[in-house]
Amino acid sequence: MTPEVARPTAPTRPRRESPWTIVAQAAAALAAGMGIGRFVYTPILPLMHAQAGLSSGLGASLATANFIGYLAGALVGIAVPAVVRSAATLRGSLAVMVATLALIPATHDGTAWFALRLVAGAASALVFVIAVSAVLSRLQAHAHHMVGWAFGGVGAGIALFASYTFEGIGYIIAGTFLVAAIQQGVQGWLGSGAWIVVGLAALPSCALWTRLARRWSRPALLLTLLSIQAVGIALPALLGGAAPALVSAVLFGATFMGVSTIALSIGTHLQVPRAVALLTAGYSAGQILGPLLAAPLLRHGYHQALLLGSTMVAIAGVAAAAVCIRFPHHLAPVASTA
Repeated sequence: MTPEVARPTAPTRPRRESPWTIVAQAAAALAAGMGIGRFVYTPILPLMHAQAGLSSGLGASLATANFIGYLAGALVGIAVPAVVRSAATLRGSLAVMVATLALIPATHDGTAWFALRLVAGAASALVFVIAVSAVLSRLQAHAHHMVGWAFGGVGAGIALFASYTFEGIGYIIAGTFLVAAIQQGVQGWLGSGAWIVVGLAALPSCALWTRLARRWSRPALLLTLLSIQAVGIALPALLGGAAPALVSAVLFGATFMGVSTIALSIGTHLQVPRAVALLTAGYSAGQILGPLLAAPLLRHGYHQALLLGSTMVAIAGVAAAAVCIRFPHHLAPVASTA
């Protein structure tokens, strides 16, 4: 008998990862890193004023500490590219954020709060850079608009960088003081729940804006986002009452993550090395300047600070408009460049 010849087995193909799995993982990381690690301070700021005796000046200083840490984390992502690809660094950063948040109510010392917010800022920046870099690279083979859903869990972009930096100034002034400003002028559920409204508006916004990017030039879409956001930030300072406050919360929530989504998409499209980390560093620099510029305006409430934030976002819009005029066809809609 002749020995039976073994038939060669066909090589097994690696199972293709579902894009929705990628999206869910990134959304979870961003929800923890940004939605909680970065923005937990915003809704509790009025409580810290009322129950812990936090002054407006110290509140601005704590915000600045967080943004200095955020800038440091972004710079690490630029200087050490391996960090951006490290799952261990992502997990470690999430653990650090949990620890710093747990320690905040354990003390009333301003110096300790400053240090905790500094460390939390660095950790949240690393989470953001790692998660966004991963989702942008892993979704390249899939529909580009799906990147927007990852940004929900939580321009030409580099010049082109100026627009995003000014947005960082204006956005963080609103992100830090908008809830307190609304609560100061509006009683009832809207005053205390404004940040929930912001979050609900933000959840689907990125997917919507990235879908629109398939039809519109991305710099033009960035200009639209910034214009809407500037109006939303200014509303509570210009008009009293519940309706302007509600519209403000919705407009701010619907645009602030959309700006990040579109700007980072532009940077990636231009194939700038370490684009996410570079843009995040510029954004962080703007966030450090924002509270420092707003602090002298807080003696008489939050209205002047919000107007300053709106102005900074409007300047960011001017920079985006300059990109639209200078490079009208450089960044065509996503569908035509795929």
